[in-house]
Amino acid sequence: MRSFQVHSFELPPALVEGPQPQPQQGQALIRIHACSLNFADTLMTKGKYQDTPQLPFTLGLEMAGEVVTLGPETDGPAAGTRVAVYAGSGGLAEYGCFDADRLVPIPDSMPYEEAAAFQIAYGTSHIALKHRARMQPGETLLVLGAAGGVGLTAVEIGKLMGAKVIACARGADKLEAAKAAGADHLIDAKTADLRAEVKALGGADVVYDPVGGDQWEAAFRACKPEARLIPIGFASGEVPQIPANHLLVKNLTVLGLYWGGYLKFAPEVLTGSMAELFTWYEAGHLKPHVSHVLPLDRADEALELLRSRKSTGKVVVTP
Repeated sequence: MRSFQVHSFELPPALVEGPQPQPQQGQALIRIHACSLNFADTLMTKGKYQDTPQLPFTLGLEMAGEVVTLGPETDGPAAGTRVAVYAGSGGLAEYGCFDADRLVPIPDSMPYEEAAAFQIAYGTSHIALKHRARMQPGETLLVLGAAGGVGLTAVEIGKLMGAKVIACARGADKLEAAKAAGADHLIDAKTADLRAEVKALGGADVVYDPVGGDQWEAAFRACKPEARLIPIGFASGEVPQIPANHLLVKNLTVLGLYWGGYLKFAPEVLTGSMAELFTWYEAGHLKPHVSHVLPLDRADEALELLRSRKSTGKVVVTP
């Protein structure tokens, strides 16, 4: 089978041929139909992600496909069941073996491309806004990077939770995507004074930030008293240094979030979140946005779309 692997942090990942894996006890063999890329995949190629596997490894944190077979003495979904799985790696391949207890059955109405793009993006925004920030109807949510993979889901979920949503993104096309996801106000990160425009709208109660850098600084200064700021990631390449004394002036709270971390200490948070999200999806409240679908032999192009910020929503590879 083919897989897209990292063999060195000094060299680009490459498509390789190898034997089809066999599931061990506790695992399931999955025929992978779609793998969604995340910014973390670009960091992994350089060994800069907090959960980078040992070399060599196959890229692809989350994927969707069908169960082929279960390992010996393993309970899990029957062969042929359509599932999604977050595994942390292994998705950019034609087949993969994954822990059976991580398999999530997906609705029959859900295409594999949407299922692969669903867990991390929607799960991150849902847990950030509901579990961590405890956002309330009527509050103002500022979403930075609002046209990206997680940003669009934050706009969508924020609106569904009753917030007034301010979306910040770069350029008219990306702002149009955020508007379509439900944003009430749009700010162009390329031309606008972010701090001034958010303050003119009354300030932010919750800031959702996958960008960092200068945008974090501007958003920080545009917060209302008792606002909550959620750093999700640092697509700008600049990790904010938070002045603790400034937190005191407005009684601000900074809430860290690493979605995958809950697998280690509170998996029930992810389980409950995913159950509610799939209910919302089946009710027609959520509409995953996949801007690019590419085959496995173009996985390097798919990664470049993330690095260059040329995508909106999610980029999916179909092995």
